[in-house]
Amino acid sequence: MYKLLVVDDEAETRSTLCSCFPWEQLGFRVEAERGNGMEALKYILQQPVDVLLCDIKMPVMNGIELAKEIATRKLPIRIILLSGLRDFEYARQAINCGVRHYLVKPAKYNDIFTVLSELKIELDQESQHPNSELSLERDVLILEGQDDPVIQKIISFIEMEYRTVTLEESAKHVHMNPTYVSAYFKKMTGCKFSEYVQSVKMNKAAVLLKDRRFKAFEVSEMVGYANAKNFIRSFKQFYGKTPGQYRHEGQFPASPH
Repeated sequence: MYKLLVVDDEAETRSTLCSCFPWEQLGFRVEAERGNGMEALKYILQQPVDVLLCDIKMPVMNGIELAKEIATRKLPIRIILLSGLRDFEYARQAINCGVRHYLVKPAKYNDIFTVLSELKIELDQESQHPNSELSLERDVLILEGQDDPVIQKIISFIEMEYRTVTLEESAKHVHMNPTYVSAYFKKMTGCKFSEYVQSVKMNKAAVLLKDRRFKAFEVSEMVGYANAKNFIRSFKQFYGKTPGQYRHEGQFPASPH
């Protein structure tokens, strides 16, 4: 079991997160809960944990500040930041601290499930290869112009909402016209908006397929496809092989329950 610390200044939220999600089914155990970043930092310096599920807005020390402390001290902790605000600045700061998972409150069950499933795979692989860099498929398209603030904001939004994201929602997120955003995204990145979204979905799917507990149709749902046949067709177009072929050729071990 991997050790999980839940940090939120709202006692009711902490209690709900700790008791209403089947952590142990995914290979995690809630070791403790804390009410702010300072309390959490004191705890993890005494009792190391593997994963931190942490709210952003908290008194004394907020989630971003805690993430910075963890990065500065080079503590090997995976961080999932939780925020009630769809605020790009928070997401940008989190990314700069090395945080790759950012969920909007109230976090949906499936979102938490997917993130923890990905983390479980990462941690399993890292424990099998402790002396080498963790290497997962990162087939998300490499875009030009990512330093553009508008493009950064759109990419971060896609990363958070990739399961259901649309051009219209992304345009609204940056307060622009959808037609203009479509043209601007293509001009600045050299890639169509829809192609980039698909690449994000396919990367997430490739990671999830490493865990043999998940059938193809379950992975399909996790990455936002209502129809498994459409998912299989898209996956084959992207990787040149079906999910089943991809999993078989990779010879990924079944994850322990």
